[in-house]
Amino acid sequence: MDQIRYVATAAFGLESIVAHELKQLGYSDLKVENGRLGFTAGLEAMARCSLWLRSADRLLIEVGSFTARTFDELFEGTRALPWQDWLPKNASFPVNGKSIKSQLYSVSDCQAIVKKAAVEKMRQYYPQKWFPEDGPLYQLEVSLLDDNVSITMDCSGAGLHKRGYRREQGAAPLKETLAAAMVSLSRWKKDRPLIDPFCGSGTILIEAAMLACNIAPGLKRSFDAEQWPQFSPAIWARARQEARDKAVMYGDLGIVGYDIDPGCIALAQANAQRAGVSEQIRFESQAVKHLSSAHQFGYLICNPPYGERLLDDNQIKQIYHDLARAWSGLSTWSAYVLTPYPGLEKAMGRKADKRRKLFNGRIPCTFYQFYGPRPQEIKGPFAAKGERTYS
Repeated sequence: MDQIRYVATAAFGLESIVAHELKQLGYSDLKVENGRLGFTAGLEAMARCSLWLRSADRLLIEVGSFTARTFDELFEGTRALPWQDWLPKNASFPVNGKSIKSQLYSVSDCQAIVKKAAVEKMRQYYPQKWFPEDGPLYQLEVSLLDDNVSITMDCSGAGLHKRGYRREQGAAPLKETLAAAMVSLSRWKKDRPLIDPFCGSGTILIEAAMLACNIAPGLKRSFDAEQWPQFSPAIWARARQEARDKAVMYGDLGIVGYDIDPGCIALAQANAQRAGVSEQIRFESQAVKHLSSAHQFGYLICNPPYGERLLDDNQIKQIYHDLARAWSGLSTWSAYVLTPYPGLEKAMGRKADKRRKLFNGRIPCTFYQFYGPRPQEIKGPFAAKGERTYS
């Protein structure tokens, strides 16, 4: 088991971001498909990817893949896989399933067949007829696409967006993984001011501060695979120590979050405290129409409220009108806005330099990217109007 086939799953549109994260970790031989990235690596990759992936949804292990057009082929293909290498005799291994454009369209039947075939294989290696399933959890999934079968084990347990710092959230939360991807797509760097004028529970800014300080997003949570005997406690201990050693806690990063709701500000402050970045972010209660900054250059990154998020059409139009007016006073700033609102470019008074289709949950959105002018290099720690030094 020196080399394992891993799969990192990703929301639609974020595959390239997850690919970049994997390459930064040293895993470059990637097979990129819609919603998933496959790669082969050793045991250490399990812990390192679990701790460090910021924009992936889950980390899986692919037990095997094959073609099946009949239930017999599905049974035999599953039974041929090396279950004895993975499942201890007390393993709990429920089976989920999905089928798209496959002749085997009954998901419940496919789940039952995979379960039966795995048990059949285990009986060849464990001298018992019944398995108690009271041990570590190995959540299996059988996926069928055009008669191609992939059987995976979920290493993560709770999705990777569950960092552990957001115990409470607002009425319309943005997933941490999507927030991290928005920051990555903007190419924001820690030497540039960053404002979210609709910060809500603070997710975008917390993810930005964690990225700037090189804090591993999974450092404060646990994973199902930590209970698997294949991955020793020493592997996880080394990975966690590596993550702690790589964190660099900078002071004030010029990151500011505003929200009109004081309750959201209190929530954001509590989240930042749990994430360990409360010293790096300033939160204030303020309406977007009052937005301003002493910095000459900077970034706006936000996920404004929209119709699916509690407000009516007139309120939505007013919010985007106020955002546009505020941004006009920050004409040298770049703006990055995630929204399904079709009138954003009209409100902002210009076409976006780049657009990217993304999903916020099940809501199709566009990530509009408006580039500000590139600042010249500035000497000294601060320039006029409080501008930060660029590197």
